[in-house]
Amino acid sequence: MSKLYWEDFVVGSVAEFGPRLVTREEIIAFAAEFDPQPMHMDEDYARSTMLGGLAASGWHTCAIAMRLIADGFMTNSASIGSPGVDEVRWLKPVRPGDRLTVRRTILETRPLGSRPEWGLVRFRFELINQAGEVMMIQENVNFFGRRETST
Repeated sequence: MSKLYWEDFVVGSVAEFGPRLVTREEIIAFAAEFDPQPMHMDEDYARSTMLGGLAASGWHTCAIAMRLIADGFMTNSASIGSPGVDEVRWLKPVRPGDRLTVRRTILETRPLGSRPEWGLVRFRFELINQAGEVMMIQENVNFFGRRETST
C-alpha cells in the first residue's frame, strides 16, 4: 500500500477498519489504570447504573477507535498531527464481547494557505458494533503532508 497524502483524501469517501474484539479483562484493566469508576470495574455495581452492566470507559472507547484508525490508515500516511477533536459522543455502552469497527467519512479537505506543504482533512469517525449499532461518533481534523510539496 502506498503512503497516503492529503491529495488522497476525497470528500464524501467512506472506509471501514477493524474489527477488534473487546474483552471484559481489557475493560477492567483500562478502567483500573485510567478511569477507575466502579461502573467500569465492578459488574454488580454496573448493573445498578444507567449503563445496566459492565461497560468500557468512554476514554477506552476513544482509545480503541484510535487504534483502529492508526492500524487502518494513519500510520501509513503523511500525517503531521491534529489540533484537536471537535466532538465526541458516546451513544451506547461498549460491552465485553463487542466486535468494533470504525467507519471513516471525509467531510472536508482544504490546503493550508499558511503552510502550502500541508493540507487539512476533517473526518467523522463512527465506532460500530457487530450489530451495526453506532456506539460513538467523533469529528476531528488532521494535517497531512501534500504530495506535490513532498518530492
